[in-house]
Amino acid sequence: MKKVILGKTGLQISYMGFGGIPLQRVTQQEAKEVFKALIEQGVNYLDTARAYTVSEEWIGGAIEGMRDRFVLATKSKQTTAAAMQADIETSLRNLRTSYIDLYQVHNPSMEDLAVVTGPGGALEALQQAKKEGKIGHIGLTAHSLEVFEKALSLPWVETIMFPYNLVETQGEALIHRCREKNIGFIAMKPLAGGALTRVPGETEDRAVLALRFLAQNPDVTVVIPGMYCKEEVERNAAALLDTAPLTDTEQEKIQQIRQELGQNFCRRCNYCAPCTKGISIPNVFLFEGYLTRYGLVNWARERYDSLAVKAGACIGCGVCETRCPYHLPIRKMMAKAAEEFGE
Repeated sequence: MKKVILGKTGLQISYMGFGGIPLQRVTQQEAKEVFKALIEQGVNYLDTARAYTVSEEWIGGAIEGMRDRFVLATKSKQTTAAAMQADIETSLRNLRTSYIDLYQVHNPSMEDLAVVTGPGGALEALQQAKKEGKIGHIGLTAHSLEVFEKALSLPWVETIMFPYNLVETQGEALIHRCREKNIGFIAMKPLAGGALTRVPGETEDRAVLALRFLAQNPDVTVVIPGMYCKEEVERNAAALLDTAPLTDTEQEKIQQIRQELGQNFCRRCNYCAPCTKGISIPNVFLFEGYLTRYGLVNWARERYDSLAVKAGACIGCGVCETRCPYHLPIRKMMAKAAEEFGE
């Protein structure tokens, strides 16, 4: 895996990093197997977050005794100095380390950002932790173009993370500005939260095409697909090493995928959880996609039937919509899924 410099941080990292969200799906022992594969592929950049339940702990256990082989990045949604300081200490304990290379403000709104940078805000705690050597660098993650653009003007921001994939290219102009300002750009959701993976019945894996698409853009510093098994690590590494120009056939496939998905689709980030009725919202939308977009009727219905709580149980409370960083009309989408599946 080729090495790159993460913008003004000066950190030398692997071009493919590790996104820590999927570790929530595996045991601690299974996580250790993933890290063996990462080492074999030369991956040294690890990204996680306080919000990802056991992810920090699993990473800490997996890299214990070889901390110096990795560049650690995590993040917190806290907006006040006291709360951010507490989260930094928790992250240090979970990751079993005395320092974290990159600590990021996690997906703030414009209102949150004003609190973060104001008196008594989280930035004070981050800068103090940096002085004390507990963190090395400070970054920011965003899902909003407005926040992304604002972050480009903040002198303390050394890296910016934003969704970028073959169906979500709205940030390309700002991504280029990152490169101009020597701000490390971290491409999150490279597989659109799992929407760009192999479709049952298709011979080609869409994940490979999605990653090859990203590898064409020199403005991208590092790509961080979420991974939870050795096979995914090996597939993704091979795809990102293939920098050959996209073929006409691949370009046509990209256009087909864009038409299929549009922008109004679930990225399976799971920020909407927990549902007040126990519905697995991302899985409902995943199975509905297989049913309506790909015509895999039996396959989709079998998996939908395995869900303990169906879409029809939605009471329309709207709590999930307040958490969705993509502002999806989840209630309308859930009603549509219930109609498609008949319950």
